[in-house]
Amino acid sequence: MSAHLKQDEPDTRNVLDGMEQGIIGQPLARPDGLAKVTGTAPYAAEYPVADCLEGVLVTAPFTRGEITAIDKASVLSMPGVVAVIDDERLTARAAQGTAGEAPEQPAREVGYFGQPIALVVAQSFEQARDAAKHLTFDYRADDLDDVPLDPETAGAEPQDGATRQGDLAQAMSAAAHSVDVTYTTEGHNSAAMEPHAAIAQWDGTKLTVHASLQMLNYNIAELADALGLQEEQVRLISRYVGGGFGSKLGISEETVAASIAAMELERPVRVVLSRQQVFQTIMRRSETKQRLRLSADKDGHLTGFGHEARVSQLPGETFAEPVLQSSEFLYAGENRLLQLEVARIHRMTAGSVRAPGEAVGMPALESAMDMLAQQVGIDPVELRLRNIPERHPSEGLPYSSRKLAECLEQGAKAFGWDSGARQPRQHRDGEWWIGTGMASAARVHNVAEARARVTLKPDGTALVETDMTDIGTGTYSIVGQVAGEMLGLPMDQVLVELGDTEFPRGPGSGGSWGASSIGSAVFVACEELRAKLASKAGVSTDELKLKDGGVVGGATLVELLDGEELSFEGHYEPGDIADDYTASGYGAFFAQVRVNRFTGETRVDRMLGAFGFGRVLNAKTARSQCLGGIVWSIGTALTESLLFDPVDGHVVNCDLAEYHVPVHRDVPDLEVIMVEERDPAASPIQAKGIGELGMCGGAAAIGNAIYNACGARVLSFPMTPDKVIAAMPD
Repeated sequence: MSAHLKQDEPDTRNVLDGMEQGIIGQPLARPDGLAKVTGTAPYAAEYPVADCLEGVLVTAPFTRGEITAIDKASVLSMPGVVAVIDDERLTARAAQGTAGEAPEQPAREVGYFGQPIALVVAQSFEQARDAAKHLTFDYRADDLDDVPLDPETAGAEPQDGATRQGDLAQAMSAAAHSVDVTYTTEGHNSAAMEPHAAIAQWDGTKLTVHASLQMLNYNIAELADALGLQEEQVRLISRYVGGGFGSKLGISEETVAASIAAMELERPVRVVLSRQQVFQTIMRRSETKQRLRLSADKDGHLTGFGHEARVSQLPGETFAEPVLQSSEFLYAGENRLLQLEVARIHRMTAGSVRAPGEAVGMPALESAMDMLAQQVGIDPVELRLRNIPERHPSEGLPYSSRKLAECLEQGAKAFGWDSGARQPRQHRDGEWWIGTGMASAARVHNVAEARARVTLKPDGTALVETDMTDIGTGTYSIVGQVAGEMLGLPMDQVLVELGDTEFPRGPGSGGSWGASSIGSAVFVACEELRAKLASKAGVSTDELKLKDGGVVGGATLVELLDGEELSFEGHYEPGDIADDYTASGYGAFFAQVRVNRFTGETRVDRMLGAFGFGRVLNAKTARSQCLGGIVWSIGTALTESLLFDPVDGHVVNCDLAEYHVPVHRDVPDLEVIMVEERDPAASPIQAKGIGELGMCGGAAAIGNAIYNACGARVLSFPMTPDKVIAAMPD
């Protein structure tokens, strides 16, 4: 049986608040946690598969051109080598920007340095790796003088959807205060702990693939299309994913390669990318160049708002880093210009990295707002409070809910923010200048179609099944909590099964829509189950109170079910409401840093984030996501930078030794405040996404604190010591 809810109106019932079990929102431990920390949770490359061959990808050592011949005989006589797969589908680029996109790169053509061109398969990984290094092939490489590699000088295409309202130039010239500044950000890599990996098995009619993927609901169609199969012939399994951050939204080369090899050789094949291959092959966040123009009256009320950005992408790819997402609705200013353009260059595919758009757009915007506050001569918190619009500035839509002011005020109070006069170089400890900074946070809220099956067993336990994935975000926890709360069951009586396309289609993990979407599908299924239980108990649904495996003051679930199994598939679908409101999560960051007056080194002393994102489904996993976002903000601000050789476009720092993510000594004690709310327009369970909000603007708080500490206004992220020294006043 199935139940369907298409949300066209806000759900103001707040049903979860009326339940009896009391587990929703609680900081419960992850049910999958013990398996993960003891090493018994099998990740993609770890499933025990008998007689499994090993494959290693061979990648192109040139930037643009074509493969003209591959000499398989050059390695087939080497020890253990079984085959060289040079199927044209290996060269075809898997779309990395948005799940569901089809590959577009023509077969046998190479569009970037490091693009896969062949797979060497052997009895052992070491044999395959050795042979891959010795495989010889012929190719025609284009003259690098004719290959666009620099996004600054390459031809650019303006994107559709620009916002033009009023006369920004006039507003700037007439303003009492104005800022016109250009910020740049370097590219990023997702750098997930688990490398991309897949094990494929083919039984002659059906392909089963264990892979590290975020969105099985899209990935099954992508893989079937790539291989010329029907979806019914493909099964994907991703029960545990060791991080994705956008890099595993779509199928990538290892999954396609393992599948082709398994079908051709009729034996299981495992393909695991090296860390260097992940960096060189999978995807990147685009670098950005952003011009911010802000005009304000004498009291700091915005009269003009301009945000123009240039990003880059491979020719033929449709994804463009959505830098302007939060700028569209966050602040007032009747004269507006927002425009995004894409430079076409031959670096590997640009795609979604955690919090695409806001992660790099918000730091630039919030840095410019700090500069405006300095010009106006008011507290940066107060400047933001004065410019919170009543409705969407250009579309006129109401906000579904908004806790920006509360986050700013509560965060400032908890941090001990000094709202007095702010001048650089007011505090010093030996050779360290000490300063504070702040920034707003915003991340658009989305929901997606989702299905989940909830089954009440005759023994009074519940089973939840969906192909939704858990990429470390806590999906196993929150899905179990929604079902347990609705059905009156403790967590140890709810079994959650995820990550298998044999189950109903979930929304996938990405865009921070996972919890609210799949939670709503579970909610819909449980409402139907509650109606059945109420009928059996002889009460109305509103009167039914369930707790600890039974009706409060009445029969147990086992007695009610009387040997019967009840099962419903909940189907949640966003409806017209998505066009009626502007929905977003909001927050505020506060940071204290110290900057060495001689070396320009920056250390973060403490950092606080206050976030409002609807109902908190699990306080522990939500806080963990906020902490992760703040840590990523530290990396964006100070260390993370994907660097490319200017001659041929290859990634220079293609491992975790040279791509500097924050380590323990970079991260101080962090504080998180969750400003809980109910947003009935966001989802039936009143929850909004949190996975990405925690890094949308945090880097600006650190940059603004650097300026407050030492007077260095650095206009490029990351703010490395050399940049700080160069910007430091005499």
